[in-house]
Amino acid sequence: MFSLALSRQKSVLLGAAALAVAAYVLLPLVLPVFWVQLVVFAAAAAIAAIGLQFLIGTSGQLSLAHSFFMAVGAYSYAVLGKVPGGGSSGWQVGLPSLLAAVAAVVIAGLVGLLFSFVSARLGGLYLGLASLGLVMIGAHVLTVAHSLTGGVYGRDVPVLTVGGFGFSDTDPELWFGTHQLLGIGRLWYLTLAVLLISYWLLRNVAHGRAGRAMNALRDSESAAAAAGVRVQHYKALAYVISSCYAGLGGVLTALAFQHIVPTYFSLTLSLNFLAMVVIGGMRSITGAVVGAFVVTGLPLVLSNYAGSLPFLGAPGSGGLEPGVFAQFIFGAVVIVVLILQWADLRGLRRGLRVLLPARTSSTDAPLASINR
Repeated sequence: MFSLALSRQKSVLLGAAALAVAAYVLLPLVLPVFWVQLVVFAAAAAIAAIGLQFLIGTSGQLSLAHSFFMAVGAYSYAVLGKVPGGGSSGWQVGLPSLLAAVAAVVIAGLVGLLFSFVSARLGGLYLGLASLGLVMIGAHVLTVAHSLTGGVYGRDVPVLTVGGFGFSDTDPELWFGTHQLLGIGRLWYLTLAVLLISYWLLRNVAHGRAGRAMNALRDSESAAAAAGVRVQHYKALAYVISSCYAGLGGVLTALAFQHIVPTYFSLTLSLNFLAMVVIGGMRSITGAVVGAFVVTGLPLVLSNYAGSLPFLGAPGSGGLEPGVFAQFIFGAVVIVVLILQWADLRGLRRGLRVLLPARTSSTDAPLASINR
């Protein structure tokens, strides 16, 4: 009986894997462009979100500067690469696009390393406020550094090319029957593959020796130091990893936009990332991915179908705009998550008991993961 149950379980897993691979390969060929774009943007945001989840949920460090590190990655790639024909509105180094992308992620990590000297001396809300300063500094630099960023009008983004294959509409042209695979469809394959690899790597780190040391830091720095954990080392490591993931998400987001502007990398974006982590559960990497798809996708879906929803108005019409309505939903969900003490996806079931007559206590409060 046991071997039969195990065989059935393997069959189910193999069937699910085959279905996932088929969906990964075929969906960009049959879905409308809107849904392909939504998945690409959400997957890029998910990569950055799991980096923030690692910083907050694993090491217990609060950050409101995730949009800043995304901007570092996005603009570093735009500066280091080269737009064909000189179409960019800023200085270009002219590196091969793949090398420029890797260098942009490294630069974001180095900036995170520099800020880790500040995070090593602060904690909790004080660290959050200090990181908020990075967003303000970044907004000013992105606006005034015209030769690097293009100012308020932004700059074009180089097309990523790997081995002569470009992630653009026509470099080279790809046809599947009567369907042409456009650049956004090619980015579907790239972003989802990078998300899967990034998820696997971060999960291994979180469940390894470094992750256990950071969990000890999250619970109590004093106890962790007494147990022999190098506090400053692991706090800096967490910030570097988180910044690299934000930079990688910024590069992929820039590739999807093809033109980046400073206003996108604002405090609102940082708060959206914080909402992704809270909604998904601060101690769940998988939850951060789910939260990223919800927070990124919901405003786009509402905007796309605003004409079919009578309570929504088009932007600038004076009615309830889709983006504002989405913010209302996110706020309500965050409140519910905090009330239910939903520390991770598994904690949802425990948290729902709060609403039942027979209440049970839980010590997995999400905010307990932030180092005070």
